[in-house]
Amino acid sequence: MAGGRRKRQHFGRIHAFSCGRASFNGEHSLIGGPGFSRIVFCNDPECFEAGQLKYGGNYVRTTKYTLATYFPKALFEQFRRVANIYFLICAILSFTALSPYSAYSTVFPLVVVVGVTMGKEAVEDWRRKRQDIEMNNRKVKYHRGDGVFDYAKWMDLKVGDVVKVEKDEFFPADLILLSSSYDDAICYVETTNLDGETNLKLKQALDVTANLLDDSRFENFRAIIKCEDPNANLYSFVGNLQLEEQQFPLTPQQLLLRDSKLRNTDYIYGVVIFTGHDTKVIQNSTAPPSKRSKIERRMDKLVYLLFSALVFLSFIGSVFFGITTSKDLENGVMTRWYLRPDDTTIYYDPKRAPVAAILHFLTALMLYGYLIPISLYVSIEIVKVLQSVFINQDPHMYYEEGDKPARARTSNLNEELGQVDTILSDKTGTLTCNSMEFIKCSIAGTAYGHGITEVERALARGKETPLAQEVVEDEDNVEEINETKPSIKGYNFIDERITNGNWVNEPRADVIQNFLRLLAACHTAIPEVDDETGKISYEAESPDEAAFVIGARELGFEFYERTQTSISLHELDPMSGRKVARTYKLMNIIEFSSARKRMSVIVRNEEGRLLLLSKGADSVMFERLAQDGREFEVQTRLHINEYADAGLRTLVLAYRELDEEEYNEFNEEFSQAKNLVSADREEIIEEVAERIEKDLILLGATAVEDKLQNGVPECIDKLAQAGIKLWVLTGDKMETAINIGFACSLLRQGMKQIIINSETPGIRALEKAGDKSAVDEVIVNSFC
Repeated sequence: MAGGRRKRQHFGRIHAFSCGRASFNGEHSLIGGPGFSRIVFCNDPECFEAGQLKYGGNYVRTTKYTLATYFPKALFEQFRRVANIYFLICAILSFTALSPYSAYSTVFPLVVVVGVTMGKEAVEDWRRKRQDIEMNNRKVKYHRGDGVFDYAKWMDLKVGDVVKVEKDEFFPADLILLSSSYDDAICYVETTNLDGETNLKLKQALDVTANLLDDSRFENFRAIIKCEDPNANLYSFVGNLQLEEQQFPLTPQQLLLRDSKLRNTDYIYGVVIFTGHDTKVIQNSTAPPSKRSKIERRMDKLVYLLFSALVFLSFIGSVFFGITTSKDLENGVMTRWYLRPDDTTIYYDPKRAPVAAILHFLTALMLYGYLIPISLYVSIEIVKVLQSVFINQDPHMYYEEGDKPARARTSNLNEELGQVDTILSDKTGTLTCNSMEFIKCSIAGTAYGHGITEVERALARGKETPLAQEVVEDEDNVEEINETKPSIKGYNFIDERITNGNWVNEPRADVIQNFLRLLAACHTAIPEVDDETGKISYEAESPDEAAFVIGARELGFEFYERTQTSISLHELDPMSGRKVARTYKLMNIIEFSSARKRMSVIVRNEEGRLLLLSKGADSVMFERLAQDGREFEVQTRLHINEYADAGLRTLVLAYRELDEEEYNEFNEEFSQAKNLVSADREEIIEEVAERIEKDLILLGATAVEDKLQNGVPECIDKLAQAGIKLWVLTGDKMETAINIGFACSLLRQGMKQIIINSETPGIRALEKAGDKSAVDEVIVNSFC
């Protein structure tokens, strides 16, 4: 029902943004100038001022043709082919007296050839049209007025309309988030259609609009948004919202893009700012191009060759004909009078032999025209259509989990599939499932977890070594253990030393306790409680993070509740052996980024101590350890290398206790950095975080497995047999990448390996100094 609240949770402190309390520095000074002149009258799209702006509607067309442009554009496409131009010339000449045959015999085949190909283009474009019709006629709730929301078609939306998008629905246009079913006005967005990423993105509305909790509150809502003009940049947005004579800055954190999907949120309210072809996703798309395959281009070259031969034959024949004709007079009488079958005086006139030779040349061009097969293009078009039908109905290309068959949107490039010589691929989500499982860990210098990874199994099959034989022998035992326990998604950890609460008997139980507590608290995951079963599941921004929280839960540290300022855990108490509820006050979260390669949280425990909990890549974590925090460094590094050899993704876990003065100074600087709206905001946040994430105490490392997709090794093997070169991009450690390469048959025994590595102490020192030219020079010299 409208206005029903889904959850009473607050997340303002969970993330690195700060609920819209940003300053107007930097890019916001551009608003109103060139490129930043768009004005949106929120909830009042019919007002006089909005009408004067004449923004486009939300109708989207992706077809190649329209009724008006179909015949001229389609004819242009057909006569780009050399053979069709030749036969068109012949068809025109066939209506003259030069033609050695009737016009019908030339015109009819040309009309059939061009008509069949144009018909195929029309059918394929009609399919695009049907997809456009389906999308433009989707329904979404919009504010009709007086606090009443009604359904409208996507194509009827206007700039300024307030819409209500519900869970698992796509956003109909580019929106500014106003509020959501969460108290802190956050929502989760899936952007698979935009960037291919399956991880959920978090968006948050401004504080000033977060109180628009239900339909009735929009009855008197009016605001003005001034922002940048339509552009194709998906990851930037500059604007401000004027409400009650106050201005509030808008950032990409409030922007919801068309074709994104709302996930894990009951509903959101948003105002339309870009519609139709002004939306960022359409700005990034291109009109359906005129696609011509390599075979078709090669056919044109063959036609050129055949046409050259035809011209040569006609030219030689015409020359000899002209010479012979000029000698055909004897005493003023033609000796071969019988070659003139009618009363013509020009086509065979010895007195005008050059003209007769030219006319003979034109006749020969038509007469020898069958040297160029007009049906060749039609035959190829028929083959292409049949190929696309076979592709669409191929059961081996059917994706059962998503109930999606293969779909050939156009048949123009089918033959290109047989001419691929290089494949560029991402690893995660393409070769692997992007579904992580917690399988091993290293705590206090001791390795835990007996699971066998797919990489180890693949290496065992390919190598005849004692270690490989042991892996093969242990495989059956592990499978028997797995059969006796229920499968838990994200968890495949087997080690009786720390499962079922046995970790309390380990020599370094205190370190294990801190390790598991860090796993359960250092994240941005959201707990979801099933009302029927009472089981807790987790929604995380990455599958790695979900695997960590699930692993901690299964080992006795269950994360079960989050509020704006706290994280609540059920911890196994080593003294009593029972689970107790403990709440940690959440002070700050320093989010993970590809540049930082780590994330941290600062919490205050029930005893009042401030703890910095951090996890990240070993390349950045080990250098941040304190001198007295490296007790387990040697053993942990060794285990990390072993995990990398097994194809696992590793993270290092560390912590330290903060004093009040140090934290207060950091918190003030961090809050100021978060509230900046400028181009160097991320760099400033990173500099502030750098000063607090130091002198850490090492706890251990985690290892999660990202399993290969079914059939990947066999597929890659067949591609290699076909002579196709394959490049795979990954951010894994080099040892991990090499072993996964062997596991998926990308690398094979006997191959020559060339390892290029810039991760050396000297290069790292130059990178820290910021001397990029020196770094480039060292790398180039080391590879030469």
